Amino acid sequence: MSVCSGQAHLATALIAIGANLPRADQDARATCLEAVQALRDTPGLRVQAVSHWYESAPVPPSGQPPYVNGVVLCQTDLSPDALLDCLHTIETHNGRERSVPNAARTLDLDLIAFDDLCQQSERLVLPHPRAHERAFVLLPLNDVLPDWRHPRSGQDMQAMLKAVQGQEIRRIRE
Repeated sequence: MSVCSGQAHLATALIAIGANLPRADQDARATCLEAVQALRDTPGLRVQAVSHWYESAPVPPSGQPPYVNGVVLCQTDLSPDALLDCLHTIETHNGRERSVPNAARTLDLDLIAFDDLCQQSERLVLPHPRAHERAFVLLPLNDVLPDWRHPRSGQDMQAMLKAVQGQEIRRIRE
């Protein structure tokens, strides 16, 4: 953590939320809303904005139920790895079971970006390696941070959105 003028640096974190399976007696959207509240309750994390919610087809196509997706813009003094640990804890609390890649799930929280950090480790790749290819990440991300540029490619939001036109997604009316 860096210190400037006596204040700790707060990093900007973009977190994608998705779910396509019900949990207990609630639907996927209710689980996503619960995850937002869990993020609000996480020490060291301040939720700045929550996107609209979207319904999207699974990627890759699989015959699974549609997903509910959104993005949360946060400020944090946590490290990327500590934030990832928090996300995994929230997922587990909401019934997430890790089985095969791209399996249906009760909750999926992905750290999309952390400031402009570019890193590649076994545990965490930043920015998320497929975020720029997925309308279900980009449309809600555009709701909360329309001026975002991909830290690796430098592409702006409009160029990335144009590249994902045609993917099956619709905004859920609240």
